[in-house]
Amino acid sequence: MAEEILKVEHLNKFYGDWQALHDINFSINKGEVVTLLGPSGSGKSTLIRTLNGLEPFRDGKLYFHGKEIEQDQKNWQELRQKIGMVFQSYDLFPNLTVMDNILLAPVKVQGRDKEEVKKEALELLDRVELRNHADSYPRELSGGQKQRIAIVRALAMHPELMLFDEVTASLDPEMVRGVLQIIKELSDRDHMTMIIVTHEMNFAAKIADRVLFLEGGKILEETPGKQFFEKPQTSRAAEFLNSMEF
Repeated sequence: MAEEILKVEHLNKFYGDWQALHDINFSINKGEVVTLLGPSGSGKSTLIRTLNGLEPFRDGKLYFHGKEIEQDQKNWQELRQKIGMVFQSYDLFPNLTVMDNILLAPVKVQGRDKEEVKKEALELLDRVELRNHADSYPRELSGGQKQRIAIVRALAMHPELMLFDEVTASLDPEMVRGVLQIIKELSDRDHMTMIIVTHEMNFAAKIADRVLFLEGGKILEETPGKQFFEKPQTSRAAEFLNSMEF
């Protein structure tokens, strides 16, 4: 029987009087990859940020391993050790080296042994072909290198669920492929549970076990990945795919 990692029930998100998310319902099981697709402004980034406690919500419930998530800062700080997130803006500390950026949370927050974490960090840097940049500062790296470091930093926390929010949006085209290949490897080799917001349709088609198609803050359809790209259930999703020249 599949192990449910995260469940969302009747989630509603408001900014003042404006409703950004409408009655969102879905779940994700261990090892599954769910992609959030839809036009700009459809609520994808708002939803994924809500799943990591970066955006409060008014109504509904979130469950992690069957336990309801309480909306308080202390609880979210603990959960973020298990729910990793990578943003399009990298968010590396500019005054810290690559290695120190990676070590900070596992050592300071999780209280793990520094040398043990450093050994693991070097192994992760090997995987993304950046071991020789361990002592570099973020300003010395390209956008694609910074994004790979951001992924390593999140993985060093041993998350059970990874959230990726348009991680290639600010990258030059030649840098996109390397970052997406790392995410694909996390799925194929590590069977990492992931929720991914992306506009890279070919990548989504290769990696998605399931697609949630959003528009206007609503899930218009929830479809197995292969089926979504071959025969979407709604005319709006078909129109979207055509507009993306997929």
